[in-house]
Order: sequence, then structure tokens, then C-alpha cells
Amino acid sequence: MNLSDESTTPTPATEESQPGSTTTQDKTSSMQEFYQLFQGLLSITLGLTGFIFISVWIFYSLNTALNYLLGAVTGMVYLKMLARDVERLGQEKRQLSKSRFALFIGVIVVATQLRQLQILPIFLGFLTYKATLLVYTIQSAFIPNSK
Repeated sequence: MNLSDESTTPTPATEESQPGSTTTQDKTSSMQEFYQLFQGLLSITLGLTGFIFISVWIFYSLNTALNYLLGAVTGMVYLKMLARDVERLGQEKRQLSKSRFALFIGVIVVATQLRQLQILPIFLGFLTYKATLLVYTIQSAFIPNSK
């Protein structure tokens, strides 16, 4: 058997495995998965925010809970902006925008200027979206088929 006699035309199986040869259906299903992931993360974030808000209100004060809520809402807006950047990543952009941090920095600057706002609850509220990512990762690790 001579290797030079064999044809090197790609078969349908090898064409699909080549990079850059994704079909429109693959892109659509990937975006559907992305939207499902984002909706899942948003619902987990809302649930955690509600639970933590009520807990802080019970154990501390309404003022502290409202400061936490301000940070958590800022975190959700940040998560939405991040999702929008990721959605545009392949189509319009080559890298993620860093302007999302301006939102967080703006809230912290306002918190330092107003006496009614407390920096720590706002910061911890902002980090609620990180707790969401931890919950999602643990959920995916222990229950792999839950989407």
C-alpha cells in the first residue's frame, strides 16, 4: 500500500472537525446554550440576592440591607454588560471591553461621597455574581446534566 496513491479529499467527518468550518446550525445551538446559561446565572443571582437581602435585613438593619441591594443590582447590571460583550465577541469584537468596571468604580465613588451609603455592603453585594458562578460551578460538577 503506497501512501502517495491515496486521495486526500476530506470526508464529511473530517470536514466537521476542521476549525473554522462550523455551520450556521452549530452557531445557533451555541448561542442558545449561551442564552440558557445566562438566564440560569441571572436566576441564581436573583435568588441569592433575595435570600441575602432578607438575611442582612433580619440580622443587621434595613439600611445595611439596602446598601447590599445597591451593590447586588450593580453586580447584575455588570453581569448583563459582560454577557452582551461575550455575545458580540465573535461577531463584532476581538476582545472584551473593560468599560464595565466604570460602573463599579462609579458606585464605589458615590458610596465614598455620601454618608448614607456604606462601602463594604455595596462591595459584597457586587460580589454576589461571583457567588453565583461558584454555585453554578458546584452544581455543574455534582449534577452534570442539570442545565
